[in-house]
Amino acid sequence: MFRQCGLLCTLLVALWLTGCGGLGSSGDRGGGPAASLSRALEPTPEGREVVMYALGLIGTDYRFGGKNPEAGLDCSGMVSYIYARAAQVQVSGSAADIARKGRPVSRQSLRPGDLVFFNTLNRPRSHVGIYIGDQRFVHAPSSNGQVRIERLDNGYFASRFEEARTYFD
Repeated sequence: MFRQCGLLCTLLVALWLTGCGGLGSSGDRGGGPAASLSRALEPTPEGREVVMYALGLIGTDYRFGGKNPEAGLDCSGMVSYIYARAAQVQVSGSAADIARKGRPVSRQSLRPGDLVFFNTLNRPRSHVGIYIGDQRFVHAPSSNGQVRIERLDNGYFASRFEEARTYFD
């Protein structure tokens, strides 16, 4: 059932990512504020692939130290696995290691495929997820044990959000 939900989510996000390239009104064709904002928030091609791949893993079991879907994934293992396969970008190590190598992005400039970091274990950058747009991210939490979607403005994650990073131009 989770795999079917993951496939459906993947298809819906694919339609959203390809169909909503311009968020401004049809009358806003030039360099107005709405046009520049929509361009700034569009995912890169790599970001689109990362999101699609991440959504396909919804329902995958959590496993501490897990680095592939068959054995289970933890948060950093999920990011490493997805980035390698979807964007051919090699990231490895803990969530903190992954954060150190990425380029900082403001929360307002997040694009699908960027990484979001949280302090969930009373230590900086102890958890990582993949931003998918609309204040949502995919992550592999140990609680409830499966890859799933959460909101950045969820009380738990909003209070623990630390930073965002990107590996894409």
